[in-house]
Amino acid sequence: MSHQLPDVQASAPDVSVGLSQVGVTGVEKLVKLARGDKRPIVLMAEFEVFVDLPGGRKGIDMSRNLATVDEILEDITREEAYRVEDVCGDAAERLLEKHDYTTTAEVSMSAELVTREDTPASEIETQSTATIVASATATDAGTREEIGAEVTGMTVCPCSQGMSESRARDKLAELGVDDETTEEFLDAVPQPGHSQRGHATLTVTTDGHPDIDLRDLIDVARDSMSARIYNMAKRPDEDHMTYEAHADAKFVEDCVRALAEGTVEEFDHLPDDAVIHMKQSNDESIHQHNAHAEREVTMGDLRDELNAEH
Repeated sequence: MSHQLPDVQASAPDVSVGLSQVGVTGVEKLVKLARGDKRPIVLMAEFEVFVDLPGGRKGIDMSRNLATVDEILEDITREEAYRVEDVCGDAAERLLEKHDYTTTAEVSMSAELVTREDTPASEIETQSTATIVASATATDAGTREEIGAEVTGMTVCPCSQGMSESRARDKLAELGVDDETTEEFLDAVPQPGHSQRGHATLTVTTDGHPDIDLRDLIDVARDSMSARIYNMAKRPDEDHMTYEAHADAKFVEDCVRALAEGTVEEFDHLPDDAVIHMKQSNDESIHQHNAHAEREVTMGDLRDELNAEH
């Protein structure tokens, strides 16, 4: 004979304090993204799923969270027609519907996106990797979705390069090279500076889903650093990357400002209340610490700041 199991989660807790996020992390699922007539992109995505919890309830219905994510992802693998941020948005909205005690539901995911590209000099086909990040927050007022990416590139320190240039200028003067020739040489041959592997992160959050192409967002992030890097590189490619990086030396702060400029140029159609998050972290090569800079700003304020320069 069956008997009714007690709903312990719905009972009152010993301490009546509400919680802003309760849920599950590390949920791995395959996600397929449609690409028209091309084969779909298959991602191994890791999800985090949270709802808020009132102070009068001991716990959430954990199985509902997992069941909702499974349901959404089963739909997406059949239809192959969702943006990754819409996956998060649909899951968050269904979580909100199924939990009558919660006011906010959040779903986030990350995945490695691998695409093919040609190396810059030898034009050999290779692969490029970017980390996709997406999230959504659903409330009774509506759903806000975020899409973004973290990419890796190369930066060169302008301060270090400036010291090398000063040394080169002094040596050329000792050798009797005239000033005009010296400046022409230094303009054509960028001097060494210590380099870093840089990590640029760019995300966009709007009501509904951001109307942007993820590939364009990745390009803006990759171009914000001194030079792009590639998984495969022949000697001509190494020479190309080294030259390009030293010809466009940037501080960590410069990279974030380049993200800002690139975002406004590429995504000027975004509404003023879209939230832009820009972050740059550089793995220093001659220090034991790393360099970091970031900015979160609305698109409207970012436009105003850049327009004020002109």
